[in-house]
Amino acid sequence: MNYTILWADDEIDLLKPHILFLNKKGYQVEAVKSGFDAIEKCKEELYDLIFLDENMPGMTGLEALAQIKTIRPNIPVVMITKSEEEHIMEEAIGAKIADYLIKPINPNQILLSIKKILDNKRLISEKTNQNYQQDFRNLAMAFGEHLDHQEWIEIYKKLIFWELEIENTENKEMAEILEMQKTDANINFRKFVEDHYEDWLNDPDIDRPVFSHQLMRKKVFPLLQSHDETFFFLLIDNLRYDQWKTIEPIITEYFNVEEESAYYSILPTTTAYARNAIFSGMMPADMEKHHPDIWVQEDDEEGKNLNEATFLERQLKKNKLDYKFEYHKIITQSQGKNLVDNFNNLISNKLNAIVFNFVDMLSHARTDVNMIKELMPDEAAFRSLTKSWCLHSPLLDLIKKIADKKMRLIITTDHGTIRVKKPFRIIGDKNVNTNLRYKQGKNLSYDNSNDILVARNPEKFHLPKPNISTSYVFATEDSFFAYPNNYNYYVNYYRDTFQHGGVSLEEMIIPFIHLKPR
Repeated sequence: MNYTILWADDEIDLLKPHILFLNKKGYQVEAVKSGFDAIEKCKEELYDLIFLDENMPGMTGLEALAQIKTIRPNIPVVMITKSEEEHIMEEAIGAKIADYLIKPINPNQILLSIKKILDNKRLISEKTNQNYQQDFRNLAMAFGEHLDHQEWIEIYKKLIFWELEIENTENKEMAEILEMQKTDANINFRKFVEDHYEDWLNDPDIDRPVFSHQLMRKKVFPLLQSHDETFFFLLIDNLRYDQWKTIEPIITEYFNVEEESAYYSILPTTTAYARNAIFSGMMPADMEKHHPDIWVQEDDEEGKNLNEATFLERQLKKNKLDYKFEYHKIITQSQGKNLVDNFNNLISNKLNAIVFNFVDMLSHARTDVNMIKELMPDEAAFRSLTKSWCLHSPLLDLIKKIADKKMRLIITTDHGTIRVKKPFRIIGDKNVNTNLRYKQGKNLSYDNSNDILVARNPEKFHLPKPNISTSYVFATEDSFFAYPNNYNYYVNYYRDTFQHGGVSLEEMIIPFIHLKPR
């Protein structure tokens, strides 16, 4: 591509060797001797880049910069100066310059600045694609090995790393290959979970991941006991690991990451099961047995997550932790604003557990609201909307206040979500639950059990068993359950929507972040 560069310097004749060097490299350079001339040229022509000397007679580079940005706000400007005075640097940076060079300059220094600004995307794309191609084989070979639960976390993190890197490239030519590799990873992860899940839950002597019901006892309570500060435990419902990495730069403006890890959601990967397990410290069958007054069955009309504060209170008491705590669930913008407005009421607590429901609501809204479908056609758009929400929600206001008071912060979630594409036929009676990624009921009928995970004995999954013939089936990879009745309409309506409840890397491997204020 032929780039045009405007170079303004009152000693431009002395820079002829540099200009000739750039011409030979394929750049078209137009030279002027003053800030006034540079401004006039910008009114007449459109340039790809401007080099602007700071110390010119009549009008300084900074003065010219201000007017150029008014005329052409998006043209990158490189400030060149003999001065190393800090206030000039700060003014130039504040005026959104693209680079800052100090004389004497050499041709390679100029060329590097040009490439950083004009060829940045192309060079990053080429290098990213090259590096992913090199890592592709290593990842593919790893799937065939006997990975443990921590190695699967590392595999998933690596896939997310490449997904975000490729998303930031220009042509995204490796995106389709990465998508195929993620599918392959989920096929192998389903086999891994199928082989180990029951043993993890029933054999106390084997190596196993931290699960939802162990999160508070193994990860949170030890932090409360080892630090004097107030802790804020923020659970963002349905926050995938890739979404955390998207909002991480926003949050780390105020906090340093002390620990970035991941844990495993229990099955089903839904709010009713996984989040209740977090706050109760128990698997669902144990919640049903030990807390019959607040455990809500699948077929009950009552909301499934109305007793989280009571579950948490009882778990703290069981672990002999006499901490003052509060629990808040934020569903609406006004609820979030009220919490922020009353922040001073929270700082005397040892633990503030706060659930933000927006991301889960967004994924459900995408299914039912056409405008949300248009705004969120894929994972990249889902991440973008999550980031936008974080920037403009009471969540960020709350995080700023926590940082200002030098309190500690934990950010986590209860489960992730996956974009479903393949329908799987299943038949059940009218009492079967409506979730698209898992089914619980009597006499469930389906064709090929190789494509799903079946819990014929729910007690081994530590799940409630309302009837003697109750079983659970879990969708795997990117499939979703569909009934034969009105099959085509049902499939077309739910295909390509974000769902949770089943077995996938996206749903089960989820972030746990411990942050310390800067």
